[in-house]
Amino acid sequence: MNLAIVSDAWHPQVNGVVRTLTTLKDELERRGHSVTVIAPDAFSTVPCPGYREIRLALLPGRGMGRRLDDAAPDAIHIATEGPLGMAARAYCRRRRLAFTTAFHTRFPDYVAARTGVPAAWLHGWMRRFHAPAARVMVATDSLMGELAGRGFRNLRRWSRGVDTTLFRPGPKDLYDLPRPIFLNVGRVAVEKNLEAFLVLDLPGTKVVVGCGPQRAVLAARHPGAVFVGSRSGPDLAHHFRAADVFVFPSRTDTFGLVMLEALASGVPVAAFPVPGPVDVVGGSTAGILSEDLGRAARAALNIPAGRCRAHAEGFSWARSADQFLDNLVPAR
Repeated sequence: MNLAIVSDAWHPQVNGVVRTLTTLKDELERRGHSVTVIAPDAFSTVPCPGYREIRLALLPGRGMGRRLDDAAPDAIHIATEGPLGMAARAYCRRRRLAFTTAFHTRFPDYVAARTGVPAAWLHGWMRRFHAPAARVMVATDSLMGELAGRGFRNLRRWSRGVDTTLFRPGPKDLYDLPRPIFLNVGRVAVEKNLEAFLVLDLPGTKVVVGCGPQRAVLAARHPGAVFVGSRSGPDLAHHFRAADVFVFPSRTDTFGLVMLEALASGVPVAAFPVPGPVDVVGGSTAGILSEDLGRAARAALNIPAGRCRAHAEGFSWARSADQFLDNLVPAR
């Protein structure tokens, strides 16, 4: 099959959407499919307001049409609701082509966290964006229920996986810091709610892996925490397995791939009992979910690494790709 994936999130961005789409592309191509990713690097871009590391395509309509014409895809998947997603959606509607979308990111919550604009104002726009899609792919059951309650239609499950070869238990020999090590990995941005992690009264050391617009502010406000910047590949995997507990304070993630990567590394998770953690950790006993995040982090120290690893092994990228393919529809 010849597939086009349109995404405003792509390399060099480092986030769960990019990792998901990159791994999906590799898995689909391994199976013999042809995948064209239409991303911001093919267009003139401007920095995203409030997050200059993210580049947004500038007036991509005509260029989007040329690229989709050239790709002549059998199926079109629109991964994001940004400028490229809107351009691809308009292209498909003009030509009466069927397409699928995915709900990767809670943009209304992110905008509310950054600007104070009520999230409810944007939920209607998101619903209208996805309404023409033949299918809207959603990562978790709890998010599917939430979106259905907001009037979204044609919802389909599309779970995630984890690379259990890269992320695996090993010696905790990376940090020359007081233990236990409480780790967080991800964008250092307001919507990730990192302050809720950094203010906790915990023994040992808090370590943050990642970059983002809040890094300088949070590092100055919490000098006892260690900020190591962005990491990838085997270096990132080393940071995961060297930790004792992975603390995930976000209340807005639709899934939370980093939790799976921690669990595959034999590191238990502490998180709030919200969509994402509820679906990834749930009742597995591989982590602790509580509104008292400090209590959850301390209790997670007692969870054995083998239990975490066994739970993560139930999430495969092959199964994720199967779901994705089952959800696609012919463009014509």
